[in-house]
Amino acid sequence: MTILYLTYFFDPDLSAGSFRNTPFVDELARQLTPADTIHVITTQPNRYSSFSMSAPAREERSPADGARVWVERVSVPAHGGGMASQIWSFISYFQAVHRLTHNHRYDRVMASSSRLFTAFLGARIARRQHSTLSLDIRDLFRESILDVLTNRPLKRLLDPVLSAVERYTFGQTQHINLVSAGFQPYFKSYPQANYSFFTNGIDDEFLAAFCPTSDSKQPNSFRTILYAGNIGEGQGLHTIIPQAARLLGMNYRFVVIGDGGARHKLETAVTADGVTNVELHPPVSRHELRDAYAQADYLFVHLNDLDAFRRVLPSKLFEYGATDKPILAGVSGYAAQFIRTHLDNTLLFAPGNAAELIRLVNQTPYYRQTRPHFVQQFQRRPIMADMARHWLSPAPVFQQTASVQA
Repeated sequence: MTILYLTYFFDPDLSAGSFRNTPFVDELARQLTPADTIHVITTQPNRYSSFSMSAPAREERSPADGARVWVERVSVPAHGGGMASQIWSFISYFQAVHRLTHNHRYDRVMASSSRLFTAFLGARIARRQHSTLSLDIRDLFRESILDVLTNRPLKRLLDPVLSAVERYTFGQTQHINLVSAGFQPYFKSYPQANYSFFTNGIDDEFLAAFCPTSDSKQPNSFRTILYAGNIGEGQGLHTIIPQAARLLGMNYRFVVIGDGGARHKLETAVTADGVTNVELHPPVSRHELRDAYAQADYLFVHLNDLDAFRRVLPSKLFEYGATDKPILAGVSGYAAQFIRTHLDNTLLFAPGNAAELIRLVNQTPYYRQTRPHFVQQFQRRPIMADMARHWLSPAPVFQQTASVQA
């Protein structure tokens, strides 16, 4: 069997897509035989312009007893997170994938997509080759982009175009995995597909035990609230962190590690509010990130209160849940439901509500605790192993796995 696997992000890039797709491809290869081939087409690392790294254009990463894995990385134009530059980058990827697949024949096409167009690309190739198509959907791009856009003429222009792309893509897919069970109602229009719900999970780098410790805060010192990840419109950090930092005062310090299309809004808001207890740092390696988690007092996650973000399940929650630190979560919808069910020692507040966040921090005694049941249930490796078995089965059927029960 020959599989084409499309993912815009792959090792060694810093992104949730890379952290998910790399171990999944490795697991697919382990469950296949040396007679099988997986052709991965991805991009050169480009997630953050402020964190550069190199990777070979062509790489073989095959397990000793499994399928041959052939990775090809396409160079795409640099982008700063803006929509126009991202579209141009994807057009380059789109053209390169068609060129690299033109003379190949695939039995199955698999694509992992957060921004719809990688899934659309997979659908185009699968239809051309009459191949079975499986999609891993990590975000609802159409709903997200229309919620975030404030330009009404542009929204009216994009809506029918994106709707047509969705119908073409999802309407011919045999199997769809939804990374969040909150996406399920959105896909009722596509009953021909079999569905599964394999979530993100905790990577091996974060599985080392975080032992519960006593509160080591010294008199006259401050507590650190850490956010690490993408700084985009969806996270809406500029709507909450400056105000929260001002209200909490100098006994607390926000540390933000990351980059993204809305970083400049956060920088502008911090300056406009005149707060001095907010630090912004560029993206770091996962090893450095784990050290930052260990040094923090609280771990922070936030999503804008828009319809699209009420369906998502932030991958950051899995990293945070592997620590012993209290989590400050400004989320609603399915993510809030998931937190109430699975994540102890989390202070849950309404998105954008700085006053509620401050009240919870001030009124809740500080403590640390590990989450052994969460860690046991949501390790990335077994989740990816189950998902690989499911995708490789001759006729995947609807399955709601234990990893996503909420």
